[in-house]
Parts: sequence; C-alpha cells; structure tokens
Amino acid sequence: MIITKTDISEVLIIDPSCYGDHRGWFMETYNHKLFVEAGITCNFVQDNHSYSAQKGTLRGLHFQNNPMAQSKLVRCTKGVILDVAVDIRVNSPTYKKWVSVELSADNKRQLFIPRGFAHGFITLTDDVEVQYKVDNLYSKEHDRGIIYNDSDINVDWGSVNPILSEKDSNSPNLSECDYNFMFEE
Repeated sequence: MIITKTDISEVLIIDPSCYGDHRGWFMETYNHKLFVEAGITCNFVQDNHSYSAQKGTLRGLHFQNNPMAQSKLVRCTKGVILDVAVDIRVNSPTYKKWVSVELSADNKRQLFIPRGFAHGFITLTDDVEVQYKVDNLYSKEHDRGIIYNDSDINVDWGSVNPILSEKDSNSPNLSECDYNFMFEE
C-alpha cells in the first residue's frame, strides 16, 4: 500500500497493493496499522455505497458540521469518477483550495478526506458505483452542502452541464453556508 500526500497535505491518495493471477486479484483496501502510521487515526463507523446511472452525474459538495463532521475514505468500484475535496477550514493555509483525483475500478485508488473538507464527485462513465467509509454516523441535522459551481472555490469539474439532484442544485455558495470548521495546527 502506497500513501501519498496531495497538494493539500491532509488529503491523501491511497494506492493499495493488488495481487493477481489466473483466478483474478486480491487487495487490502484498509489496514489500521498502515493508516495510523500515515496519520489517519480515525475510527470508521459506517460504510456507504452509491450508484450513478449516467455519465456527468455530480454529487456534492457535501459535508457534516461539527460535532457530527466526517472523515471519508472513498473508492470507485465500478466505472470512473473525478473525486474532489475542498478545504473549508477557516484560517487554513489552503482554505477554499481543492484537489481532485481520478478514482476508478481499474486504478483501485482511494482518497482519504479528513474532517473540515467538503466532498463531491462527478461520474466520468455510465454505471458508476462509489463506496466510502466515514468516521461518524449520518446526521440529517448536521448535513450541509455547497453549490458545485461556487465561483469562490472554482472547482474544474470538466463538465458544463452536470446531472444534479434537487438538493445539490439548490445548495448555497460557501459564503452563504453555515459551516463551523476552524483550522488547528
């Protein structure tokens, strides 16, 4: 397993080792010891699985406010996505900055997104499945979203006309959103 920092050092790319032969392949997607050595100390408590039928489906940008904030470990198990993490921790040196990573069933890559980040993805193929672990349970009361095309963040989704849910198309800009993350060194 190779764990690599992105341009935002707290957001990590995880490339699992994959071993294959004539029967297929095997890989370890989570190893507590290796994750702790890389600084990922959260305790995952819930697994989520989404399916998107059409290329161009955009989900996000989502997060949960404190005290129900969530870290996520995201992987694409069918198809291809562009996965995005946006730093929304006030006073962070990377505040409003974002990173994107292509995750696919073929590259088996994962993205670790810590608390204090908004998360979203766009499907780059039809028939996409995304699975992710979170370190806090879902809380409707703390669930929040930011509009995908907020000009203060300016994520390059590579798509001009994404397929959105009603909830995502009505999300506010970050400047109008009630979020409660502060950067701590």
